[in-house]
Amino acid sequence: MTDINTKLEVFDAIASRRNERRSFLRFAGGSALAIGGASLLSACGSDDEDLAPTPTPGPTPTPALNDADVLNFALNLEYLEAQFYAFAAFGVGLNASLLTGTGTQGAVTGGAQVPFQDAVVREYAREIAIDEVAHVAFLRRALGNAAVAQPAINISGGTAAAPGAFTAAARAAGVIPATGVFNPYADDNSFLLGAFIFEDVGVSAYKGAAPLISNPTYLEAAAGILAAEAYHAGLVRTVLYRKGLDVRNPTPALITGANQISNARDSLDGASDIDQGITGTDATVSNIVPTDANGLAYSRSTGQVLNIVYLNSAAVAMGGFFPAGVNGNIRTSAASA
Repeated sequence: MTDINTKLEVFDAIASRRNERRSFLRFAGGSALAIGGASLLSACGSDDEDLAPTPTPGPTPTPALNDADVLNFALNLEYLEAQFYAFAAFGVGLNASLLTGTGTQGAVTGGAQVPFQDAVVREYAREIAIDEVAHVAFLRRALGNAAVAQPAINISGGTAAAPGAFTAAARAAGVIPATGVFNPYADDNSFLLGAFIFEDVGVSAYKGAAPLISNPTYLEAAAGILAAEAYHAGLVRTVLYRKGLDVRNPTPALITGANQISNARDSLDGASDIDQGITGTDATVSNIVPTDANGLAYSRSTGQVLNIVYLNSAAVAMGGFFPAGVNGNIRTSAASA
């Protein structure tokens, strides 16, 4: 039997080979230095600066966010997704070499290999896991020494008395009773509902972050990740819908559960309705691609994204899947109206 260390090495090798085939890695080495250099130059004044009058002290301005801040925000989310999918598909988490960086490095609570019975779902999980690990590796390489460390992550179902983040999310959505426990690693269907909690959020997060990125090369790379996340989200939504209406063995609870999760996300990220379930008002009509009236995917601000992963509609800096908060300069969720 393959031991865990060998499994990790094989998993990392697969992800590495796939990552290397992505052409946008070419820019990564030097671009990280460009961010740091630009920040350094902007902090330096001219040689005549000491001749200027001393300014009147005032409130300390909030530092403007740069591309590195936005990419590090994305990296926190990729850590979360990669750990969940890696454990679900392979039974192991990210290699220690992919966890270091600035800020406080945290451990992962929870995670287990899913005893898949459906070969299609198993292969989908493996493919998404490899993509998510590749995203972590890519963003870390692009950011260089500016990359944040993985923060503490909770991907546990926990117990009735000490619920993990997945159980807290499922209870809030009404997928399980107030005293129930939701284990996303229990079986194929539980895994799919657990994955659904994340996938649409990742798509809206990258779309919302696009206007914040000024470097065209970084913007192109983020667009590539956005497209991959959209494929993942569409895949998960499709399988949930198909299993829910399977004529041989329908599981309508999957459709109900997914729609409840969508409603819960909407309740966390503010008054606007920017989330959609996998069906319309008629539970048999598919809604695989959640778009607005123009056929466009929705955007979320960084604060709205953190509302969902922190499982809190208030302005807070930690909670839910990130019990100690995320690392970097973008840390606080939005206060919902």
